[in-house]
Amino acid sequence: MPIETIDRVGTELDSEAARVSAEVDGFFSRLLAPTGDSREPLYEAMRHAAIGGGKRLRPLLTVAASRLFAIDPERALRVGCAIEAIHVYSLIHDDLPCMDDAELRRGKATVHRAFGEAEAVLAGDSLHALAFEIVADPETHEDPWVRSDLVLELARAAGPSGMAGGQMMDLAAEGRELDLPAITRLQQLKTGALIEYAVEAACIMNKMPAESRTPYRGYARNVGLAFQIADDLIDHSGDEAAAGKPTGRDAHAGKATFVSLLGPDRARQQASLLVSQAIEHIAAHGSEADLLRAIARFAVERDR
Repeated sequence: MPIETIDRVGTELDSEAARVSAEVDGFFSRLLAPTGDSREPLYEAMRHAAIGGGKRLRPLLTVAASRLFAIDPERALRVGCAIEAIHVYSLIHDDLPCMDDAELRRGKATVHRAFGEAEAVLAGDSLHALAFEIVADPETHEDPWVRSDLVLELARAAGPSGMAGGQMMDLAAEGRELDLPAITRLQQLKTGALIEYAVEAACIMNKMPAESRTPYRGYARNVGLAFQIADDLIDHSGDEAAAGKPTGRDAHAGKATFVSLLGPDRARQQASLLVSQAIEHIAAHGSEADLLRAIARFAVERDR
């Protein structure tokens, strides 16, 4: 790709990421408006977690993938916000004392620190439920079969066959020696399942049969692993202020990571290879896939 094209696409990524982030914040601001009753502490906790901060990678991926098929951007944003709701709920619960007992998330106090443990549990539960309410709403898509498929695949990505299962594997891995295939499998579930769904959701909205979605799943799977390697590198040697959360936690917990198994240099090489493979998966597309290509490259260039 010529240098001027790389510069243009990089600028477009920055602009689009900022736009999507603002739209996600606006969506949650409307959805979680003050209630004026005794539920207000719950809504405050949900707003604290869902509005502001974060890379908004998952909604950005859904918006970018939807460009491949000229899907209505408003529909793509709604699905992206549903995925973000699942992601945010997982972060709230992941930070609880019974899990990682974290004090900082996205540059501010974690929900249980700011509002209390009970409020944090309920905020996570509520965001989980809202995600399915969003994708099941006819406003997301008029075709009930499409909505049903969106709900089904989101449940698979979020549940024991996806994110939650990966989190359990991560808890069980503390203090154990895992090899590279085991770490890869763990991260494909814990981090990668929702990222994969973020891209596949565009295929579902395009009414693409499951057997035709393989290249797009491949793109997302490789990007998800590249992002996880970047996270491991940041945790290994990153700037805590830039990351917006404590670093060095994996080593302190005795968790095996891509960096602990491969070393920093080989881990960076592996991430770059994954990005190249991801881009190859969408080689059949033209300029409509430029944003997806830029997102893949961002995976190995970021510092937070």
